[in-house]
Amino acid sequence: MTNMTLTFDAVEEAKPGPKWAARWARSWPDYEAWFVARGGDAGPSRADCRAALKKHMPELIATYDELVAIAGGSDRAARFLATWCPPTYLGGCSLAAVADRDDVRLVRNYDLSPDLNEGLLLRTEWTGRAVMGMVEFLWGLSDGINDAGLSVALAYGGRSETGIGFGITTILRYLLETCDTVAEAIAVLKRIPSHMAYNVVLADKAGQAASIELAPGGGATIMPQAIATNHQSKGTAAHRPHFTQTVERLAHLKALKATPRNLGKLFLEKPLRQDRYAQGFGTLFTAEYDPKARSLVLWMNGERWDQSLDAFQERQHVADYSHAAIECATGASDIPADHTVDWSRAAMIDWSQLSRDYAMGRGQDVSAYLPAAATIHGKAVSQYCAKSPLGACP
Repeated sequence: MTNMTLTFDAVEEAKPGPKWAARWARSWPDYEAWFVARGGDAGPSRADCRAALKKHMPELIATYDELVAIAGGSDRAARFLATWCPPTYLGGCSLAAVADRDDVRLVRNYDLSPDLNEGLLLRTEWTGRAVMGMVEFLWGLSDGINDAGLSVALAYGGRSETGIGFGITTILRYLLETCDTVAEAIAVLKRIPSHMAYNVVLADKAGQAASIELAPGGGATIMPQAIATNHQSKGTAAHRPHFTQTVERLAHLKALKATPRNLGKLFLEKPLRQDRYAQGFGTLFTAEYDPKARSLVLWMNGERWDQSLDAFQERQHVADYSHAAIECATGASDIPADHTVDWSRAAMIDWSQLSRDYAMGRGQDVSAYLPAAATIHGKAVSQYCAKSPLGACP
């Protein structure tokens, strides 16, 4: 059965150093296995990756070179860290930004399996400005805030096709390292291509907020409301919409009567909060960013951290999602009818394989993971890489 705990670490390191090196040493074996299994070695060369980064995000080149050196300087590590035309990765999230005359908030739920997230809140000053956010792919970000008050979060756009572009988490890192306002960030998103479809929500201290749909290979569409889930307004149909409930969550966000101050608490409630952890789709954390205060409230299955760029505290918390997973498996949670099974056999299901398959876009009906179907649907776990790091809401 898949691991039902996730260790969250809050780490501060102004410049890349021993803390980041320790994280690399801890995470790279799993990332490398994932990169190889997903065809990363057949991707662009090291030189092409660095050239693309220098062309599109030159302000990050010095940091990138430093991180590659700390990582040992291998060809594979250099190409992995550049995230130029990387392997595909999927996920699920809900996002919203709300502002009034006095306040502004950006809130996100991060929905995935506990096996597939780094659990790292990192505060840095890599390019001279303070940035704080949840890390993906060891230096990218799934969400975060900078010292200008610009806040940003991403959600998977619901389409698995790819184009020529960067991994979205590196683009978000670049936004927070170089932009002060929503308008500046939108200009960057229109300029830098994303390799997959993603939805990005932004907010700044002036109360400006926006939702942008990014197309694979380039293209950005500004949406009428600063909300997003896991599908887009144009293009192909969303990936497994009944399982992710992306349409229902977006409808809920559209109808939500929220103020900046109560938005975060509303994300802790269904249908935005997900509890199907064993199926690879549970809310691992809720992040509430306050651009005016340059602060973050992070909820992790009942635990609350209050962090800010000006008073950051290093800490650790182990979130245990097993209780919610048990409730889900016994029918205490709502599960779409087309994904029900005989829960008397739930303990026999290969939940770990199911969650990895879902994150990689290969998910099937949960009954396919019962032992009886193993010879038809089963594959060696090594083909999917244990603890595959696919969190880009990833």
